[in-house]
Amino acid sequence: MTNTTYTVIFYLFAAITVFSAAFVVFSKNVIYSAFSLLFTFFGVAALYVFLSADFIAVTQIIVYVGGILVLLLFGVMFTNRIMMTDLKTDVLNIVPGFILLLAITGGLIYTFLARADWYTGTVQLQGSVVEKIGFETMSRYVLPFEMASILLLLALIGAAFLARFDKSRNMNDK
Repeated sequence: MTNTTYTVIFYLFAAITVFSAAFVVFSKNVIYSAFSLLFTFFGVAALYVFLSADFIAVTQIIVYVGGILVLLLFGVMFTNRIMMTDLKTDVLNIVPGFILLLAITGGLIYTFLARADWYTGTVQLQGSVVEKIGFETMSRYVLPFEMASILLLLALIGAAFLARFDKSRNMNDK
């Protein structure tokens, strides 16, 4: 494929990401916002692929689309069924959002135009990125990796302890 084709595909995915993210922000229906968040996550994953960050792209899809978005959709849909409510938002902050949009756009334009030398690196990575991440995780960063796993295990045990049904406590309350 030619360089022009890559540029067109990149701008297509960038437009999908930006417009679906705008729909997430400006939609009054929570379910429509959640479904457009799906397109935003996929667009960001596609942009990661264009940056040659394959591992982060796959992680984006697995964690955000496969976990968080599905959990969010199930929560919204079950809450809608149980409460029998129409899930609409009345808050629409256009002025602060527009100011933030202008600030971020100005920063990006400054970065691309005034600091144009930031992306012209000559160092190319050799080998698989996933292999390098796995090697670094299991060699240099094995202690922080294990500490994070212990912390997540303790959080899981704490959540299970808080969520369990205690019959003796409920019998004494009556």
